[in-house]
Amino acid sequence: MPHPDWSAPASPGPLDASVTLPGSKSLTNRYLVLAALASGHSRLRSPLRSRDTELMAQALRSLGTGVEDATAAKGAASPDWIVTPATLRGGGQVDCGLAGTVMRFVPPVAALCRGPVAFDGDEQARVRPMAAILDALRALGVRVEDEGRGSLPFVIEGEGGVRGGRVVMDASASSQYVSALLLAGARFEEGVTVVHDGKPVPSLPHIDMTVEALRDAGAVVDDSEPHTWRVEPGELLPLDVTVEPDLSNAGPFLAAALVCGGSVHVPAWPGHTTQAGDRMREILELMGGTVTLDPTGLTVTGDGRVSPIDIDLHDEAELTPVVAALAALADGPSWIRGVAHIRGHETDRITALRTELDGFGVEVDELDDGLAIRPRAGSPLRPHAMRTYADHRMVMAGAVLALRAPGTLVTDAGTVAKTLPTFTTLWSDMLGQH
Repeated sequence: MPHPDWSAPASPGPLDASVTLPGSKSLTNRYLVLAALASGHSRLRSPLRSRDTELMAQALRSLGTGVEDATAAKGAASPDWIVTPATLRGGGQVDCGLAGTVMRFVPPVAALCRGPVAFDGDEQARVRPMAAILDALRALGVRVEDEGRGSLPFVIEGEGGVRGGRVVMDASASSQYVSALLLAGARFEEGVTVVHDGKPVPSLPHIDMTVEALRDAGAVVDDSEPHTWRVEPGELLPLDVTVEPDLSNAGPFLAAALVCGGSVHVPAWPGHTTQAGDRMREILELMGGTVTLDPTGLTVTGDGRVSPIDIDLHDEAELTPVVAALAALADGPSWIRGVAHIRGHETDRITALRTELDGFGVEVDELDDGLAIRPRAGSPLRPHAMRTYADHRMVMAGAVLALRAPGTLVTDAGTVAKTLPTFTTLWSDMLGQH
């Protein structure tokens, strides 16, 4: 269902703002899966509450797991979740929405159930590639019914356990294929060894995140050999974890410091993290910002000028829309490379960005693996009714562009609830609009 359009605000001038962000979607959903497979009750502190994480929680409930609210700690961004594992059961249905983590992480868990589990999602989700993970499950002894589609909808015919073992797969379309098997692998009879055979796996930090989360839960993981990951069979321990702020969601807020001038502070930025969004620190420095990380968090300061960039975002492709928006406001041409796989994200992000930036009056060429962005020197952006293609990152990119294009309308802006339901409120607060 379409969401309301949003008249995104223009720059009010130099900023002096602090933006507190909720937890990481990627971490929240990994912790939920591991907690569902653990040997006792787990507590997730300050988890993200968004469409993607609520879909994950409901998917696990449909398999018999208890996921309930608890009283949050004082000052926490959201109520904690208490996760109670139970005997996994089939016979239910999983709504994946447009969440890649749900459609890819939950099928290996469903394979541990006894009985069928049916998966479907939004219309756009039915074109997202799934063949690699479904074929990998078949190779591990799981029955999958998808009528040859290699995509949603499909049914996992659970038999109460999974043999596991070694599987070779091409994960060049998504690192989530590898993470999906690793997260459930400790509960397979033989564990799991995943060998990647293909072009480089994108977004490797997300696999590092999975490995670290597994080790937090007591799993024995060997990732010492390139392109190979091994999880030994064994018990997963209950978790008691606080979810880090979502660093990818921080991207547009920090970018605003460069565009508007002034400074934006994000509290509680971790000193060590596996989140791909941490690379925004380097990117914003390259594009002209001053970046300071201290025990209180991260502060970015700018002077209203944006420098062009030539960058490979293969491992941080989720940052592409916001970096492309910044590049459209730079004082020279930029190139974003290494992101061919984002054509299979929530939408074909390369074509979507080229189309919408053209609407703002920016010259953009699609590359095989990215974008060449050439702002028109001396020409301000023209206001544009920016389409978002049911893609939360396009909403965030539109907000950054609107700072220099007064009168811009971001269509279907509520789709940002996929990862950050409070985005437009936080954005207006940062700009002093409330």
